[in-house]
Amino acid sequence: MERVVAITGGFGTLGRAVGNAFFADGWTVALLDRAPAPDASNTEGRDGQWRLGGVDLTDLGSARTALSSVAERFGPLNALINVAGGFRWETLADSDLQTWDLMYQMNVRTAATASRAALDRFAAGPEGGGRIVNIGAGAALRAGAGTGAYAASKAGVLRLTEALADELKDRGITVNAVVPGIIDTPQNRKDMPDADFSRWVQPADIAAVILFLASRAASAVTGASIPVTGRL
Repeated sequence: MERVVAITGGFGTLGRAVGNAFFADGWTVALLDRAPAPDASNTEGRDGQWRLGGVDLTDLGSARTALSSVAERFGPLNALINVAGGFRWETLADSDLQTWDLMYQMNVRTAATASRAALDRFAAGPEGGGRIVNIGAGAALRAGAGTGAYAASKAGVLRLTEALADELKDRGITVNAVVPGIIDTPQNRKDMPDADFSRWVQPADIAAVILFLASRAASAVTGASIPVTGRL
């Protein structure tokens, strides 16, 4: 039976790692992103994964259109992975507060909007139900200087995860979150050149936990926020 997963923020470092993990496990993978598709067309890439660019995940209509395209092409959805998000470092004293609105839009609203759009696209019947996995952050549990807006938005993602898990449990849809530490990405290496990169969590390791949460083996797990922190 074909298993279909939609991954938001699918063109970024973590989104690509998640897509690769699901594809290697035999899933049909649809990568959604606000950015244009890397090959300038909304088609299947050379790695066999389908890409749809130009998706505004803060807009419910845009999210619904994108997930309708996935369902029409591949069939009902089995999993939604909400990777889309962003980060800004800014102290409150230096802020005009627009960063707080931006972090909410990029992290909380994208996850809520994509999840809302996916509810009508999950498979029905005895093999139905579905999986939603969100991306939190260690800062959601303990913020540091300059991370107030980001930390608050990621804490919102964890509370959204808990609320949705409770709302959807009778539909057989599980909702969980992973809570990474610092992810080993090119941008993070550029921003923190003196850090010990070997202690950071690898995107592939986060992807492996997400893949488990989307599996049948995790059917009894919902409302959980799972730390994936490397050696920090």
